[in-house]
Amino acid sequence: MLTLSPTQRRALRGEAHSLHPVVAIGHHGLTPSVLHEIDVALLAHELVKVRIFGDDRAEREALLARICDELTCAPVQHIGKLLVLWRPNPEPKERVAKKPAPKKPVAAKQVRGPVKPKPRTARTSEGPAGKRAPAARRRRNDPKAVPPPREARGDQARRRRRAAMS
Repeated sequence: MLTLSPTQRRALRGEAHSLHPVVAIGHHGLTPSVLHEIDVALLAHELVKVRIFGDDRAEREALLARICDELTCAPVQHIGKLLVLWRPNPEPKERVAKKPAPKKPVAAKQVRGPVKPKPRTARTSEGPAGKRAPAARRRRNDPKAVPPPREARGDQARRRRRAAMS
């Protein structure tokens, strides 16, 4: 099991805050396949959250200790049913530098002529191709059509209605 200093643990807790659990331990407990999945996740991410669906706190503590012993990782945090584990990735192997691919010549952009705007058709109250325009546009275009008066709102309207009733 690895050990962490309090400052390292604090920094890792901050990084793990936004992570979602990657592995879940169910009612079958810590099986070899679950251990393998935690190992794969630690290889891929270094920092992993694991969710345990058991209710016994002592059992969760024992699972955390067993995981850390078997996978040689460090416990970062145990909060409720979540465990946060950290293991540094092994040193990456030296990569052979690839030769950059030869660059292809860039073709010159074709320049098109000026774009002509489409001719606009005059809109009538009937609209294009004999379709009827919406009622609001028909009213706007018809000088004889007067929209119905809106009913007043608020205190002034209430006063007017009370005055009209008495």
